[in-house]
Amino acid sequence: MAAAEEGPGAGAPPRGAVADQPPPPPHQQREGGADGRWGQRQQLQPPLQEPDGKAGAPLAAEVKRRRPDEEEGEGAALLPPPPPLLSEAEEEDTDDPPASAGLSSLGFSPLRWWRRQKLRLFLSPPPSPLGTQRSCPCAAARSFAHCCHGGAKMAALAYTLGKREINHYFSVRSAKALALGAVLLLAACHAASRRYRGDDSCEHLLSSGRFLGEKVWQPHGCMMHKYKQSEAKTCLVDKHIAFIGDSRIRQLFYSFVKLLNPQIKEDGVKHGNIPFEDKSSSLKVEFLWYPEVNGSMKQLIKSWTEGSSPKPHIVVAGAAVWSISIHNGSNEALTQYKINITSVAPLLEKLAKSSDVYWVLQDPVYEDMLSESRKMITNEKIDAYNEAAISILNSSSKNSKAKVKIFSVSRLIAEETISQSSDGIHLSEASREINAMILINIHCNKVIKPIDGSCCQPQPPVTLIQKLAFGFFASSIIGYLILVLIRRNNHQKNKPCTDMESGEEKKPATNTPAISTLETALQCLCRLGLIMGYFYLCDRANLFMKENKFYTHSSFFIPIIYILVLGVFYTENTKETKVLNREQTDEWKGWMQLVILIYHISGASTFLPVYMHIRVLVAAYLFQTGYGHFSYFWIKGDFGIYRVCQVLFRLNFLVVVLCIVMDRSYQFYYFVPLVTVWFMIIYVTLALWPQIVQKKANGSCFWHFGLLLKLVSLFICIYFLAYSQGAFEKIFSIWPLSKGFELNGSIYEWWFRWKLDRYVVFHGMLFAFIYLTFQKQQVLSEGKGEPLFPSKVSNVLLFISVVSFLTYSIWASSCKNKTECNEMHPSVSVVQILAFILIRNIPGYARSVYSSFFAWFGRISLELFICQYHIWLAADTKGILVLIPGNPMLNIIVSTFIFVCVAHEISLITNDLAQMVVPKDNAILLKRLLCVGGFFSGLLFLSAFQEQSRH
Repeated sequence: MAAAEEGPGAGAPPRGAVADQPPPPPHQQREGGADGRWGQRQQLQPPLQEPDGKAGAPLAAEVKRRRPDEEEGEGAALLPPPPPLLSEAEEEDTDDPPASAGLSSLGFSPLRWWRRQKLRLFLSPPPSPLGTQRSCPCAAARSFAHCCHGGAKMAALAYTLGKREINHYFSVRSAKALALGAVLLLAACHAASRRYRGDDSCEHLLSSGRFLGEKVWQPHGCMMHKYKQSEAKTCLVDKHIAFIGDSRIRQLFYSFVKLLNPQIKEDGVKHGNIPFEDKSSSLKVEFLWYPEVNGSMKQLIKSWTEGSSPKPHIVVAGAAVWSISIHNGSNEALTQYKINITSVAPLLEKLAKSSDVYWVLQDPVYEDMLSESRKMITNEKIDAYNEAAISILNSSSKNSKAKVKIFSVSRLIAEETISQSSDGIHLSEASREINAMILINIHCNKVIKPIDGSCCQPQPPVTLIQKLAFGFFASSIIGYLILVLIRRNNHQKNKPCTDMESGEEKKPATNTPAISTLETALQCLCRLGLIMGYFYLCDRANLFMKENKFYTHSSFFIPIIYILVLGVFYTENTKETKVLNREQTDEWKGWMQLVILIYHISGASTFLPVYMHIRVLVAAYLFQTGYGHFSYFWIKGDFGIYRVCQVLFRLNFLVVVLCIVMDRSYQFYYFVPLVTVWFMIIYVTLALWPQIVQKKANGSCFWHFGLLLKLVSLFICIYFLAYSQGAFEKIFSIWPLSKGFELNGSIYEWWFRWKLDRYVVFHGMLFAFIYLTFQKQQVLSEGKGEPLFPSKVSNVLLFISVVSFLTYSIWASSCKNKTECNEMHPSVSVVQILAFILIRNIPGYARSVYSSFFAWFGRISLELFICQYHIWLAADTKGILVLIPGNPMLNIIVSTFIFVCVAHEISLITNDLAQMVVPKDNAILLKRLLCVGGFFSGLLFLSAFQEQSRH
């Protein structure tokens, strides 16, 4: 009592001592008995203190302080906190020690504490039957059960404390610092590699690569475009191409010509010249039969270099197998081959100054399949002839840019596919098609410049708008650094100084000023500028590598299983149990976004059942757009300009910046224009007179019918535009709307995207209206653990929902034609969406929990969807970014980690700038809107000037 009266700190125990404890619970008194063992157990608990020596707070207090919304902050844990492993009753029934927010600062190890508790538990003898009030014949069994139960609880607590300690050190801030370090290290490594090995992707295309699956060839570090007939003709217009060599070169000639005319057949003269001409494109391709490197081949090439014969633009030559066969593989034949190719090499090098010349190395043979007349053609002999060609060609022009290009990649392809040959010497048709596609990529990528053809394609020139953007971000970085230096200098001046006479510190007259709004804005722009630099390096510069996608079922479904397990593991109780509450919608957006990301990086769009289910996920996002915005306007009745500007800024800020930095049109990021237009449609529908909101409608049912009339009118307009492409295109072809919604000069892509999910936003609005009406009439039971409807009704609806969900999946899996399924999708996608909502919300226990793992990703889902275009995928989603070549799994892990950190940082930057750019004062907001209008007007003017300069 005396200690208590002296003050709160007077009776506190010294550091390391155990404070007075309340009486033990009854079950602990029974367990401890009369020997005071319970007190000994309390002394075994580790002393938990803050770094300054104050007693630590209990675990419950720490959990209470760590709010869920702290995940958005810089110091929040990267992953959500682990789920509670003990019920409230079990927590009260345990003798676990209290935890402190300063556990980590004390160097406390949960593993060490767990070992001590386990030792204490098993070394303590069980309570004697004589010392208990009641004896039981199965006391030993009960003691063993209690022992196991206590061990499980302590293991759970140790795991919880360990996970909390990990999250304490590995926060979002530390993750971003690690990501920044990884980016700098990888950029330095790639820059050094390109300087050492060269940055000519044509060399990689001609000499290296690997098979993805059985028929897809992946060049090293770049993407190969699959050319269509029209593209090939456009590229090769007015060209003359000559193939010179033996039967192997003749096969390559036919495969090349089939790219221009798929109907051509290989029925020409075998040992003679074969011409091909396409008059529509003034294209001439010919095969010239020269099976040996001899005087005849030399005279042909000499006629092009020194004579009056027109030079071909592209020459593809190669020969050796006939020399081996005719001379029975003798060494004299190899010596003569070296002499002949030495005489031909200067002519080929001279021809390479005005034409593209390729020497095709000899492919290996499948010796077991060779006929008796070809048994002398061995891989050993072929390697000797290839080595001779490589050593002699370009020997006199090593430092010259005009060289004979060695086409050695065919050897790698043949090594994998020669076993499929019909005679052991000639390649299969699929292998020859790959070689032909490589040839056309080498020449045409620099002409056509396909997005998914990065091999042999130069870095795109920097536009005027991009230069201005880089200058703006550079100025922001410099301005921010100057402000930081000024503030630090002022801080040094305001530091407390020591009075020499008294030895006491004198405080400055003024306090350090807080960070100004200008400095905060410059800091955001500085961070954004660095991120945009990374975007540009990933997808516009040639610093990092890019590769094609390749779909397999395992590459899609195995990651799906992984994320589902993680999502279930991080399950927590919701704050509220209403239908589609904020935590549940964040969870919904999160897992959908993760599935869509896996869909994109795995190239699963080629698998139609997966494609149709992903279409439902995109529709579900739009459904949430209709549901969320309708609910806000209906309940709040806030149609002010501040709300509209906040939403539009949040949706479009990142996309506008990327359009400028990455030189892409607004419609390229199709989902953002889609949700933006639908938000404006919802706003106009509800804001137009008469404005009907919930507060007004509660007074009379008449207003409910008025709102339904508005929704019906909206549905009629949607139906009309969906089946009137001309009217739709006229609306969005009006300047300046056309600048935002055209893609490659056409509105069709925008019309197709809008039409594909034309009804689902309306369905979301209608569902919100019905749900909020039911909620107001108290038809629904939304208490914790309660089913949404009466038991029988809930069971029936749940059964119908499961059947509907599975029925749609069966229909989507049976789709055979993407066009027909896309026609049905707008009308039937809502079936699976509503089925999911009912399955997720009818059972009370399902509505009362959510996955914090998925919800964390859901809060940055918009940034994830947009950022994937350039820093996770590559070539505007057509390929995959390669940060770590040669190890696809490690590359995906590292690039994903950086990608998620960047998306989260952009989300924070957007939110911070939104608070500064969009003020609540309407007068200031209108002035800023005028500035925004001037900015976009200037952007349109610069864009028009840029287009004229290009043409």
